[in-house]
Amino acid sequence: MQWPRLLSRKRLGSDAEPSLSTARTDFQRDFDRVVFSSAFRRMQDKTQVFPLSKVDYVRTRLTHSLEASCIGRSLGTLVGEQVIARHRLQGFEAADFGNVCAAACLAHDIGNPPFGHSGEDAIRHWAESADYGARRVAGLRGSQREDFLAFEGNAQGFRIVTRLQNPDNPGGLQLTCATLAAFTKYPRESCLAGNRFEGVSARKQGFTAADREFFEQVAEAVGLLRRDEHYAIWYRHPLAFLVEAADDIAYRVIDIEDGYRLGHFSYDEVTGAFLDLLPDRERQAARLGGIREPKDRIEFLRAKVINQIIEQALACFMDNEQDILAGRFDRPLLDEIPARAQADVLVEMARQRIYCAPEVVSIQAAGFQVIHDLLERFVQVLDDVAEHGEQASPHSKMLIRLIPEQFIGHHRVPSPDPYLRLLLLTDFVSGMTDSYAVSLYKKVTGISLPGG
Repeated sequence: MQWPRLLSRKRLGSDAEPSLSTARTDFQRDFDRVVFSSAFRRMQDKTQVFPLSKVDYVRTRLTHSLEASCIGRSLGTLVGEQVIARHRLQGFEAADFGNVCAAACLAHDIGNPPFGHSGEDAIRHWAESADYGARRVAGLRGSQREDFLAFEGNAQGFRIVTRLQNPDNPGGLQLTCATLAAFTKYPRESCLAGNRFEGVSARKQGFTAADREFFEQVAEAVGLLRRDEHYAIWYRHPLAFLVEAADDIAYRVIDIEDGYRLGHFSYDEVTGAFLDLLPDRERQAARLGGIREPKDRIEFLRAKVINQIIEQALACFMDNEQDILAGRFDRPLLDEIPARAQADVLVEMARQRIYCAPEVVSIQAAGFQVIHDLLERFVQVLDDVAEHGEQASPHSKMLIRLIPEQFIGHHRVPSPDPYLRLLLLTDFVSGMTDSYAVSLYKKVTGISLPGG
């Protein structure tokens, strides 16, 4: 892979020439387009770790994405400085690398359904085990079937930024191919017919069968290396490793800070774990004496730890740059840094004390049921109207009015294609906020009535 092509400013779905402006580049425009999208705003009411939290301090998907974006911009810019110097690239600035990473990080969780990863699990479980929906999914084949059985928020995010957001635009938000490729951590379709491909980039799917053509256009524009002639699978865009690292840094470090503020960790536990990640532990520990509030000391150490891991991830990327460009390196950067063991301690702390906390598990379990039941009810409604039209049951004709036209079809007529009907339904449910999903569930089940 070649850097000039990897930084393609070509916009998906647009024939317009790239902007010549240096005051506001195409990659900066990508960032702005994501910020101003309604899908991005909805992340303010989507779970990061603590569902439906009443504590304003706790991160949501939106604040997590903003923080990951800041880390991604720093990491990308630092890499850009060294890549430009190493390859003597002309016509590019270090900020271009940073802005691509920032925009991709900003959108990296935009496809996550309500209630975090338990929302993804709920959709997969429904596709496999629901009385009605599973029979519908079982009738599909190949990647169309696996799109639901292995539902993935990353693939849903690609749908949102390329199709669902600004649906009347070819290419949706019409982001640059460089940003879309960096966004796609898993550049493969969902069904590989039992073929095993090694590496982190092959673990999950990054686009649905319906969106394969879009990703093929992106891969061609930026020159990704294809891994198989029969299946839609490529090696990652190099900057996708930085996007992944920025996300990993953000959640590993910041989940611990949130856990401390909510009382799941003591001050000594958090400071000890953070100081273990710093090479100048004694000096930084001494500096804590000049900070009065314990929460401010934690914030100080959090910033130091993030900076330290960024430096190590930068060194790891540059040491492996040639292998990354050749498709020979396919591992998370944070698995290769010197401080991996200490960083893994943070993950284990969160797993043992946060992710299984009663207030987290109880709401996620309820959210699981909410998503499952909404899918099961609405798939029957859509099938009834698709198959019987005006002869559909009064109940179906009433409930279908709760679904926006975008997720049904033109003139509110469901598609005759079962795959597209299911895909639009998962678009609808996965795009809900936590609060809206609960509210709609209460309405369709009769638990609450308007004005009641």
